[in-house]
Formats: sequence, structure tokens, C-alpha cells
Amino acid sequence: MADTPANVASHPLPPAERIIVTVGVMMAVLLQVLDTTIANVALPHMQASLSATQESINWVLTSYIVASAIALPISGWLADRVGRKRLLLISVVGFTVASVLCAMATSLTEMVIFRALQGVSGAFIVPLAQATLFDINPREKHGQAMALFGGGVMIGPILGPVLGGWLTDNYNWRWVFLVNLPVGIICTFVMLRYMPKTETLKRSFDIFGFALLAIALGALQMFLDRGEQKDWLQSWEIIIELGLAVSAAWMFVVHIATAKNPLFERSMFADRNFSTGLLFMAVTGVLLLAGLALLPPLLQNLYGYSVLQSGFLTAPRGVGTLISMLLAGRLVGKIDSRVLVGIGVTLMGVSLWMMTGFAIDQPSRPVIMSGVVQGLGLGLIFVPLQSLAFETLAPKMRTTAAALLNLSRNIGGSVGISVVSAQLVRMTQVAHADIASHVTDQTIPTADPTLLQTIAPQGDVALAIMNAEVTRQALFIAYLDDFKLMMLVTFAVLPLLLLMKRGQQGGGGPPVAMD
Repeated sequence: MADTPANVASHPLPPAERIIVTVGVMMAVLLQVLDTTIANVALPHMQASLSATQESINWVLTSYIVASAIALPISGWLADRVGRKRLLLISVVGFTVASVLCAMATSLTEMVIFRALQGVSGAFIVPLAQATLFDINPREKHGQAMALFGGGVMIGPILGPVLGGWLTDNYNWRWVFLVNLPVGIICTFVMLRYMPKTETLKRSFDIFGFALLAIALGALQMFLDRGEQKDWLQSWEIIIELGLAVSAAWMFVVHIATAKNPLFERSMFADRNFSTGLLFMAVTGVLLLAGLALLPPLLQNLYGYSVLQSGFLTAPRGVGTLISMLLAGRLVGKIDSRVLVGIGVTLMGVSLWMMTGFAIDQPSRPVIMSGVVQGLGLGLIFVPLQSLAFETLAPKMRTTAAALLNLSRNIGGSVGISVVSAQLVRMTQVAHADIASHVTDQTIPTADPTLLQTIAPQGDVALAIMNAEVTRQALFIAYLDDFKLMMLVTFAVLPLLLLMKRGQQGGGGPPVAMD
């Protein structure tokens, strides 16, 4: 029996229609990706408005992340059941409505519920958009299509804090969500009119496998998100969440390997390029999101920049990403994608090495230069990596594969943020103890002969001033240690390229035979 058309081959569109659909799809991607970081800046304002505590307000972020992670893996199954166009439209409308509800929330409970709804709706947008761009473009245009897609996915998190800070400062935090309304309406009409329909396919749903995966992902995200607040394994809550995540993940792996109709086709993971691409995408998530978690606080707390200024200083990273993605889109298919990814990883490592050389008193130029180099590296990793991962996969697996790649990037980002945050706290304490042990009556005058004369009459105030300076220096050293750790991780993944092979179809995947 023949496979349905939707699952056999691509459906390239005429150039004019292709451009319109691409614009609509990319608007949907930006809608979702921006919201992963745009709300972070507004959290303090939400806390005051919703009468929340410092700990409880974090559920605004946690609910979105957990709901999105749980929903993401079933993108492929839902797309087959209801059709990709219909599911994408439902997702965009649901996301837009949830955004308006978030803007209207009057209590923390309402906000958490609406953010969870936003997370579920938004989870399907990115993989469906990626699969759609592959289908509407001919094979030779896949590199350029992934460059456009990657531009939205990679630049969105960078622009989010800048846009969120500007809206919060000039209006109020509710506009962080209301800004999605006009974009969502335009996006819905464009896709409703021009996006091609796909056939539906009825297939069984592995509810047991999904339940195991949902428990594993939910528990993992809770563990990563709340671990630092609860002092990690010193809390029974965190121990239980880690135990649930590990046991459910193990059971899910066993189930996938033995089930008759598993949630994901086993042949996907037998594909060497795709499996290696999952690991690479996780590292890309670490580099993208962990870097974004470290740099703005460094710029604001130690260099004294405002929220908007720190946002503008991270913008060159986005410029570098855009340039290299456009370049990579042209080069994919002409140059071995593994070479491009290798160059990108090397540039990422070099940029992090540059960041380990930051000084505590320096102009903005080193931040800008390292950001541009890092952006160039990210773009050269992301676009060729997408092509490599899809290159030897059958077209019918695209939606599920796109969902798993995005899930891998999100999990990598969550793990990366938790690791660098925990490392920052630990290394600050270590550096503080080390520096403090060298601060004595004998060493202070040699450092600055006028220091004792200035602060000696102040007594306890003098000690507080001195401790604050030691803490500032220790925190800066901890940031540099984090950059060094990320650099080592970056160079450590380079050998994975040896496991990947160059596909034979230029990114289109092998054709599927029809009876």
C-alpha cells in the first residue's frame, strides 16, 4: 500500500507563494521563540503586580518550560492525525489567545495556568515550521530555508530581553504578552490563505511511552529549574524529581526498544547523522542559552550597564549569527557540511577563549568582538547541522525529527543554564575564600597605601566595603571559570563530526518507494 502524499515527498511551491508562506511560518517561529526569554526581564514587575514571592514568581517561567517540553515530542503524531496546516493554525491561535490571557491575568495562579497553555500551544510551532520549510522548498533550496529558520530560532532569544526591557520600561509588563496579538493575527491569515494542506494519517498512539516520556521530561525540567533554589540534593523534592526523571527515562528507552508500535520509529535513531545531530544540538542549546544566561547579569551587575544597554551589547552576537547563517545557506550543498560545522565549533571555542580574557574594568569592545565571533560560530553550526541531521532521513520522519532536535536543544539549554549557574555560585565561594585569605594588615597597604587611611576610621563599614570588593572580584573570577568550562565543552564535541557522514541527497532525504 502506498504511503500518503504528505508523508512521501516534498511539495515545492511556486516562488511567490513560497515567499509568502515562508514569511508566515517565520512570523510564527519568532512569536514562539521570543517568548522563551522576553518574559524574564519583566519578572520583577510581575512579582509586584501579582503579589508573588521571589520563589513563586519563578513558576511563570517553569510552567511554560515544563508544558512545552512535555507537549513537544507528540508533534509528529498530532501532525499526522489532524494535518500539519491545521495543527499549526491551532497552535498559533492558541498561543495568541494564551498571550492575551497572560496580559489580563490578575493573580499568580491565573498567570501560571495561562503560561502553561502558552507553552503547550507554542511547543508545536517550531518543529511544524521547520518541516514545512523543508516541504515547500526544492531540495537545492533546503540550505537557504534552514538559514532563514535558524535566523529566527537563534536570534529570537537574543532579541527577547531587549524587546522585553524596552516594553517594560516604556509601558508595563503586560505589553510583553500583548505584542503577540497583532503578529499572531497576521500570521494566522497568511497561513490560512497560502499554506498548502497535507494529508492526514491515522496511526496508533503509544500512550504508555508518552506517559513515561512526559514524566521524565517534566521531572527533569523541575529538577533543573528548582535545584538551585532548593540547594540541589539537600532537598527531598529535588531528590524525588531526579529519581523520577532517571527511572522514567530508563523505562522509556527500554519501552522504545521493545514496543510493537513505539512513540518514535526506531529507525530514526539508527540513522547515524540524526543521532549525532541530537547530541550536537544539545551542545548548541548549552552554548546559546547558557551564554545568554551568563552575559547579561555580568554586564549589569559588574560593569554597571542598564538592561537595555546590556541588550544592545549582546545584539552583535545576533548580527554575527545572521551573517553566518546567510553564508551557510549558500554554502550547504557546495561544501561538506561537516567542514562548516567544524569551523563553527572552532569559532565558538575561540570566542569563549576571548571571554576568559575579560578584565573587570574594560571598555565594551571586547564584549562586542567576542559576541560577533560567537555569532559567526553559532550560525555555521546550526544551519549545516540541520541539513546533516535531515540529510539521510526519510521525508515522512521530518516533523518528528524536527521536534526531537528542538527538544534536544531545549534540554541542552536547561542543563547548561543549571550547570553554569551552580558552578557560578560554587566558584564564587571558592574564589572569595581564596582572596579573603590574602587580605591582611600587611597586604592591604602594598595594594594601595591610601586605602587604610581612607577606611580605617569607619570600623565595621570599612570591613563591609572591603568584603563587597572581595565578593565582586570573586564573582568575576567565577564568570571567567564558567566561560572556560563552556570552551572546554565546545572543543570536546569536535570529534563527534567523525561519526557523521555526508548524505547523498543534498538535504532532501532518500526517496520513499511507492507500491
